[in-house]
Amino acid sequence: MIFLVFLTAIDLIANPNFILNDTTQVSINVDKSRILADLKFLIKSPTARNDANVDRLNQCAKYIFDEFKKSTNNVVEQNYMVGVREYKNVICSFGPLEAERIIVGAHYDVCDNQPGADDNASGIAGLLEIARLLKAQNGNLKYRIDLVAYSLEEPPNFRTENMGSAVHAKMLHDTKVKVKKMICLEMIGYYSEKPKSQAYPIGLMKLFYPTKANYISVVGKFGEGKTIRKTKREMKKNSSIKVCSINAPAFIPGIDFSDHLNYWKYGYSAIMITDTSFYRNANYHEKTDTIETLNIDKMAEVIKGVYYAIINSK
Repeated sequence: MIFLVFLTAIDLIANPNFILNDTTQVSINVDKSRILADLKFLIKSPTARNDANVDRLNQCAKYIFDEFKKSTNNVVEQNYMVGVREYKNVICSFGPLEAERIIVGAHYDVCDNQPGADDNASGIAGLLEIARLLKAQNGNLKYRIDLVAYSLEEPPNFRTENMGSAVHAKMLHDTKVKVKKMICLEMIGYYSEKPKSQAYPIGLMKLFYPTKANYISVVGKFGEGKTIRKTKREMKKNSSIKVCSINAPAFIPGIDFSDHLNYWKYGYSAIMITDTSFYRNANYHEKTDTIETLNIDKMAEVIKGVYYAIINSK
């Protein structure tokens, strides 16, 4: 009986699916040179892209806008005020514009005066590359795909109405937009093959999760199991990176630590794709969060997996 309860817990939390990683179906080309160029633009500046440096945030927003524009004509800015300062979300769209939507988002701001390579230039670089890949699929998409680059995810704005994702989620709700799911890209660039390089909020998790930080994780709260399993399955089928997942209460530290939490407020299904942040990356919110610490090869595989999870949504 105890063993049965243990297996049930694993099924509910870890969402196992027994598909070996298989790259035979993959036919797309993720361009690592473009990913690197995006990372360099976001990171290589003496002025940090934080909430106090609006000019730098606007430079990043313009770069994202211009790169999105190369893939689709449907690009807009969502401007909003925080006090006397104006901030911007940048949104591009693919597929039938009146269809049910899939939202894929990442934030482009940083905490304090850090370079923010993994957090979260990596997520934005993933978003831009997904836009380039979707360009070729635009006439064959069932859903409307909105890619959203958010401002103000980081402290002191985290968990406030000032978050770009909070503004975006509220707009969707207020205008009664039907959303199939939201996928948040939050730190997808840091990996390690060193033993015991992966930590967890609960020690027992080491019993059924890897101790090496060499995988990507699909994360959601209880109730998101179906979305997590489908996303994980497509990522495993279509990329070579190891994919794990967790479906747990939102009070577990890390489960709600990004923009997806704002979509839960309105009843939207929302999950996070992450390298698990500070549970493996000691550079988190430090000046050492630099481009040299990222693994571009593994990032490319994550992007490939997320892209297929988007276009194969049912």
